[in-house]
Amino acid sequence: MIDYLEQLKINNMELTLFNNRRLVIATMHRKETVIAPPLEQAIGVKCLVLENFDSDELGTFSGEVERLNGPLETAKEKCLRAMRIAGCDLGVASEGSFGVHPTYGFLPSNDELIIFIDQKNDLEIIARNLTTETNFMGTFVSDQSSLLNFAEKANFPSHALILRNDENGTARIKKGIQNKVELLREFNELHRLFGKAFVETDMRAMHNPARMRAIEKTTEKLIEKILFTCPSCETPGFEVSRVNNGLKCSACGFPTRSTLSITRTCKKCGLENVEMYPNQKEEEDPTYCDICNP
Repeated sequence: MIDYLEQLKINNMELTLFNNRRLVIATMHRKETVIAPPLEQAIGVKCLVLENFDSDELGTFSGEVERLNGPLETAKEKCLRAMRIAGCDLGVASEGSFGVHPTYGFLPSNDELIIFIDQKNDLEIIARNLTTETNFMGTFVSDQSSLLNFAEKANFPSHALILRNDENGTARIKKGIQNKVELLREFNELHRLFGKAFVETDMRAMHNPARMRAIEKTTEKLIEKILFTCPSCETPGFEVSRVNNGLKCSACGFPTRSTLSITRTCKKCGLENVEMYPNQKEEEDPTYCDICNP
């Protein structure tokens, strides 16, 4: 089903630490559809989702409930709550943030993270995926033409929309709009009451396929970390702790700012392992050398 899983089996050893254990996925937005299958296949867990689990208590994208903590703290609290309710010592939760890209400031981005908690073995493994493959946006509209133009750019109706009375207003808000009739009906009512409306993309996972793909990619990164075990104590999550620059220039031999090696560190036994040339090249092109191309 997923080819990369076979490539990640270290020394052809099967990871049995999680076999047949119950793992709760802390979600109310159907994230289990992209999280459960690869986790079950990769590490042998049996995933479950709680009925009536309310992750919105920790914050909503549409602002009715403010997210008081950062995304990692929120994801961890969400995960621990679900684990307590389910009586599981194994859990997963994800949390997304949206805004301008930290490097390409003119582009919207989806910063997705996922946390895996194993209380039995005192493990926390975190993966993150930052992508510009998102339809995240919002604007005021005062006529149907502007509204429908926005909807087209937002990949409506496969991606749902939200209409509200103001940019941060909650006096009247309609979420999960996925058909044109409902969209125009709600807009006309808002326009009648307020003279305008604020339209935005619904970023909840079950209403946003682009976000769901980002969660799926983040889950793959999480599995990569879980399956990368410490060569000394075999603890999962033997992950990169440092990226070391200094790859030499092919022309002058001067160290560049390109990656020479990475350092992996075990959270359990503290073993550090340096891997040379992670990008499969031993020299850098002079284009990226501060001496040859200042």
